[in-house]
Amino acid sequence: MAENVVPVEEWSWLETDAETAARRLLGCELVSRIGDEETRIRIVETEAYDQADAASHSHRGRTARNDAMFLAAGHAYVYLIHGLHHCMNVVAGPEGFGCGVLIRAGEPLVGERLMTQRRGRAGVELTNGPGKLCQALAITLPLRGHDLAEPPLQLLRRTPVEPDEIVTTTRVGITRNSDAMRRYYLRGNPWVSKPWARDHHR
Repeated sequence: MAENVVPVEEWSWLETDAETAARRLLGCELVSRIGDEETRIRIVETEAYDQADAASHSHRGRTARNDAMFLAAGHAYVYLIHGLHHCMNVVAGPEGFGCGVLIRAGEPLVGERLMTQRRGRAGVELTNGPGKLCQALAITLPLRGHDLAEPPLQLLRRTPVEPDEIVTTTRVGITRNSDAMRRYYLRGNPWVSKPWARDHHR
């Protein structure tokens, strides 16, 4: 598949607060060239986190586990939940400030057959959750701290989504700061993980 958008090597568009970055990442693409074939998704759901947020991994300061979240914008922060499922944040904000955007769901664009093999599921179950998405794209812990301008995992910047296409809600599966309106998704997109959760519009 011909690529007509060069991967972004300069990340000033992500050197902003977590909420702005989370909205801006909607509609952008993640391209994985892990293995023999390319897999690619369009980002349709995100959550914002930073060190001022009690729900964030960076809230209590920099550690060996969360170190990647304090890198310059445009890096990947990959971690395990429950020792089983990988999740990925795109690092945002200024270097040294623990700030990231969880990629919660994506719409498959390329390599759906390979994603189905990796997931053992088809349809929206391929990528409608952060762990599912990482499994489908083969994103694992060795990619923690990876520069997303470089293969084998790249972030492609796309045209910003119109504000009226974005729904803002509370985040999913957290207990701290659970009322914060820091989850964003594309209105009406079938690949969103939980489109029914306390929807409000900004």
